[in-house]
Amino acid sequence: MSEAVSTGLLDRAIRRITEAWRDMASSVSGEVDETLEAQMQACLAGRGGEVSARNRAAKLAQTYLSQDEAGRKAFLLTLAGFDSDPDAVAAAYEEVKAAADPAERATAKAALRIALEPPRLKLLTQFTSIPDGRKFLVDLRGSLLKLRTGDKLLTALDADLRGLLAAWFDIGFLELQRIDWNSPAALLEKLVTYEAVHAIRSWRDLKNRLDSDRRCYAFFHPRMPGEPLIFVEVALVKGLAGSVQNLLDEKAPVQDPATADTAIFYSISNCQTGLAGISFGNFLIKRVVEELSGEFRNLRTFATLSPIPGFRRWLDPKLALDEPDFLSDEESASLASALSAETGCQALAGILGKRYWWRDTAFRKTTEPVLTRLAAQYLMVEASGKRAKDPVAHFHLSNGARIERLNMSGDTSDKGAKESATLMVNYLYDPGKIEDWHEDYAGEGKRNASTAVRKLARGWS
Repeated sequence: MSEAVSTGLLDRAIRRITEAWRDMASSVSGEVDETLEAQMQACLAGRGGEVSARNRAAKLAQTYLSQDEAGRKAFLLTLAGFDSDPDAVAAAYEEVKAAADPAERATAKAALRIALEPPRLKLLTQFTSIPDGRKFLVDLRGSLLKLRTGDKLLTALDADLRGLLAAWFDIGFLELQRIDWNSPAALLEKLVTYEAVHAIRSWRDLKNRLDSDRRCYAFFHPRMPGEPLIFVEVALVKGLAGSVQNLLDEKAPVQDPATADTAIFYSISNCQTGLAGISFGNFLIKRVVEELSGEFRNLRTFATLSPIPGFRRWLDPKLALDEPDFLSDEESASLASALSAETGCQALAGILGKRYWWRDTAFRKTTEPVLTRLAAQYLMVEASGKRAKDPVAHFHLSNGARIERLNMSGDTSDKGAKESATLMVNYLYDPGKIEDWHEDYAGEGKRNASTAVRKLARGWS
């Protein structure tokens, strides 16, 4: 369903945009200059005033959209070539060095900043004057991120574009909106397309996620109406949820949200590839906590039910190395009794290699204490520099959450088994502790966790 909807949305979006630009571009279509560089030079020259400049920008955008991947890379390279004038930069820098006093130096530095500003920034900014221009630039950066690999010119262009987008999509400009079953169909289709954590399988599945005991919130930009930037799905339940399959069970009875004591954030999805590196997620969760607290006074706990996407990537090579101190003697003996193997690591690897291994009572009983301990170690100890090795853990710890509970068989989908051996984790957001826990992690790299998780992470040694 998602692929078909995604293709339809893309086709409709491109058709709508190109139709909006066609009339604007037609007024400059007869001009002699037809090369990309000439088109861009004409945009920079600004002949004919604002209306002509906007029409030329529309024509240039239309030219970009009409290209295949190779053509779009050529377009981006041409655009990147509109860089600062090195002679002007060098002259301005000499003025800074020659300045006789602070006031003169400040003036010279201002002139240097102007000299350093590449003409391509003006070109990029001109696209915002056309219909859907902001969305066009976001999508253009999405393509740029894929095409820039190893190319310093495109990397420099990306730095410029990212800076513009970060300013334009500052959190102060964003609007929080709730999405429900009565939202426009086009917006609901986009939820299906953009859902990145737990795929939406059908319209019935989507309706279930938007029922009265569920909430979905998204950030929007006023210049991109109907285009969510990021959204979060929330379930209103009693107690911590430990299984996403149970949480998304379409046959489960709808709960009265007034009786819920816990809000579970079970999916958060970035919608715009071109806004990668511009973070909204931390603000979104905090805003939704505030929103839900105001609507439901009965809510006492705010937590996630999150995947551990890097767990198997870390665990499987460890098992392959078969180091003697990776598992305790007791763990190795227990695993070897469940599946005959020379070592505990080989036994655990063999069990995890079996399809639906968690349905076997003996396998489940034997592996659960081992896997939860190893997962706690992975989340609490393993690091990339000062940050948690797992990307989802890093996201939530950065936002001021603590690691609350590990859940075996939390996600028994093929993806869940492949990425995290079915484990999921609850991260707790305590409104009174969010800032302190954020500072602990951001400043010292300290990972706050419940007593149970800390005890698991200390392991058997």
